Order: sequence, then structure tokens, then C-alpha cells
Amino acid sequence: MTSSPVFLSIRALGDLIRDHKMSPVELAKASLDRLEALGPRYNAVVTITRDLALEQARVAEKDIVAGRYKGPLHGIPYGTKDLLATGGGIPTTWGAAPFRERRFDYDATVIRRLREAGAVLTAKLAMVELAGGMGYRQPDASFTGPGVNPWDTTRWSGGSSSGSGSAVCAGLVPFAIGSETWGSILGPANHCGVAGLRPTFGRVSRYGAMVLSWSLDKIGTLCLSADDCGLVLEAIAGPDASDPSTADRAFRYEPKPLRRRFRLGVIEGVADGAEAATRKNFEAALKTLENVATIEEVRVPALPYEEITRTILFGEMTSAFEDLIESGQIAGLTAPEDRYTPYSRVAVLAKNYIRALRLRGVVATEIDRVMRGFDALLGPSRPSPSTRLDEEFPSAIRGTGKDILGAMGNAAGLPAISVPDGFTENGVPTGIQFMGRAYDENIIIAAASAYQTLTDWHLRHPPGTLQ
Repeated sequence: MTSSPVFLSIRALGDLIRDHKMSPVELAKASLDRLEALGPRYNAVVTITRDLALEQARVAEKDIVAGRYKGPLHGIPYGTKDLLATGGGIPTTWGAAPFRERRFDYDATVIRRLREAGAVLTAKLAMVELAGGMGYRQPDASFTGPGVNPWDTTRWSGGSSSGSGSAVCAGLVPFAIGSETWGSILGPANHCGVAGLRPTFGRVSRYGAMVLSWSLDKIGTLCLSADDCGLVLEAIAGPDASDPSTADRAFRYEPKPLRRRFRLGVIEGVADGAEAATRKNFEAALKTLENVATIEEVRVPALPYEEITRTILFGEMTSAFEDLIESGQIAGLTAPEDRYTPYSRVAVLAKNYIRALRLRGVVATEIDRVMRGFDALLGPSRPSPSTRLDEEFPSAIRGTGKDILGAMGNAAGLPAISVPDGFTENGVPTGIQFMGRAYDENIIIAAASAYQTLTDWHLRHPPGTLQ
């Protein structure tokens, strides 16, 4: 246990605030102080929003005292990946040196919705430059430096939501907003031993977010537990006229256990190629889940899942950043490979992109058919634990690693949640993911929460942060 209140769950903090046993202003100050003291240790922070945070916390405290309690996020500090626009003179850098002084005059929809829920923005958090779209292959790919893992400061916190993973893991904020195109929420969750939720495509508005791939990008959350992820998702989800890709479907978090055993599937060979510790912990997690679930091995059609997702990502990335690439501004990026790799990705042929789009429809249909008998499909959150800061990391996007579940899930726009399932011999976490059918966030959160009632991995925190 630790004396820091930010290691309490959102639900616990919310209860204390609602009952006037904790001050939103004091909680905000605790978060701000930790961001200032520990944030640089993990290269987790771009901008600390102290003045705004204290103003929002004072408003929250005044409203709560007056009986205008808005819900479990009211008065709770948070940080956001620095690809969401923030007004008020706060920079939005996209993790890239050429944009480090850029400012927008509006808030992204997610930022606005969190403000309306009473949450308190304490920091813009570090990220891999341009969300990794330029092809980085090692952790030092941001002007803020490589994301450092609080469990082992010689290792990486994961990308591209690196600061969000580190900040939640280190207790700098109770929750953080991240984004995923392919692996950028589940990766940091895996590496840092926290919960990470990737919602269904279209569940959360992307208005005001950097565009990497308009048909793959998703905004989600990193938290200390699966239950916390549900609370945050309820606040940020829903249709938005400013983002026509959002679905006209409201989301209400229902933290109720199922009245039956879960039905979970494991794709044949899903852990093949994973590192030994990842595979061992995944197999142990399956044994634990047998207490609450029926688990069955399943086969999926033999389709080029990774190639499909990779082609769509490359084609849309080069279009999204066409001006940046053709102007030569990528020469100002931090990672050496980010200064030339995009030129090769421009060579994606239109016929290959169109073929990948067509095959994505086949993937969505086939995976939905496979999943009809299951509440979720299971797999390691990532095929390996965090790598050393001076090492090149394996990547399915570059074709140097395997991630079938991530490829099919992101291509089909399916939700997934990662929660920790153990540690390696070197003391760094690994994770298990629960991937559900479209709009089944409540089910996968319930399954992950059930697992967390049987384990205590999510209650463990890096020793260097317990101060």
C-alpha cells in the first residue's frame, strides 16, 4: 500500500470526494506535485496544466459542496496523450519537435466531455512522435525522450501512448487518455502493468485528435483497473456531430457480473511466437479464468490479417501526412528512421489499398461469425514484455513481430481490454487481452474485472513510485 491517493481506484476516489472526505483541490495538488517530481524520471509529461487544473478542481469542489455532484469522475485528475487538442494556450505537440510550440483555440470532444463530467486535466502526456506513424523502431522517437517504464527504468513503457502508460503506472494520475491505431493502448498497458481499453471504432469521438489512419484510429483509456476503464468510457463515449464516424449509440457502463459463466475463446496458436514469460503467464491466466469461464480453442479463417491492416495503415498515413512528408519537415523529427521511412510508404499502390479495404470486410464478417458463441477471444496483450531502451523492439506493423489478434481486432474495429497477468523474471509486467464483438465493451470489461477479482497483479505498484 502507499500513502498516495492517486493509487486508489477512480471508484474509491469518487466515493471519498462525493462524501466530502477528500478535497478535489488537494487531490489535484497531489497529482500535480507527482507529475512535477516524477514525470521527468519517466519522460512521461509534455505540459503540466497547473493553473487550469487548480481552477477546475476549485470549481469541482464548489459544485460538490453545493450538492451538484456529477458522478464518479467529478474532481478526479487525469492526463491526456498529447494528440488531443486543448485550447487556452496549452500546446498540442503530437510528440513531434516541429510542433512543440503549436496551440489550438478549441478542445477536442473527449477533453470537453471529461470537463463536463467534472474531471480535472493536470497534464498533456508524452507520446511517440506522430503516434508512431513514421515507422519508428526504437523507443527514442519523441522530443521528450523515450518512454521509461516505472517497473524498470532501463526499459520502455511502450508506444505510442507511452506517457499515458507511465503516468498511470507511476501514480501520477488516476487515469489517462490514449489512442490506438494498432497496439498503442494495449502495448503500454502490457508493458506498464495497467488496464488499457480500446473501444469499438466509432464509439468515441476523434474530433480534435491527430489523424494517423481515419479508418483505424480509436480513442481509449488507461487506468488502474478494468472497472475504472468502464467509468471513463461512459464519460467520453457517444455520437458527435463533429465526427461523422461516430456511431449513433449511447454507452452506459453496467458493472454487473454475469449470471452465468463466461464463454471465452482462444485462437489456435495465438501465443505462438510470444516470448517464454509472456506465454507462461498467459497460460497461467487461462487456468485462473477457468474458475469463472468455459474456455475453448477456436480456429479462424486463414487470412492475411497483418498484411491487410498494415496496408490500410500505410496508405492512410501517407495521405494524412502528405504535406509534412512532401515538404521535408520530417527531417525535424527525432528518430532517424522517421526522417526517411515515410518516403517508402508513399509507394503503397491504390489497388493494394482497395484490396485491403475489401478484405477487411471479409475479416469483420468472419471474425464476427467465429465470436458469436463467445463473450471474448483471449490472447497475450503483446507478444513480448517491454524491451530495453537501447534495443529495437519487435513490431507487427513493420513485420518483425506477430500480432494476429491485434491486427484482426483493429482492422475490424473491435473493442479489447488488457489487464496485467503476471511478471517476468526481470520484474516487468505482461498482460492478457479480452477482445469482444463490436459494442460489447460491457462484456469484456466484466470478464476482465472477474479475472481481476481472482488476482492481485493490478494492485501492485513499482517500488520507486511508492512515496
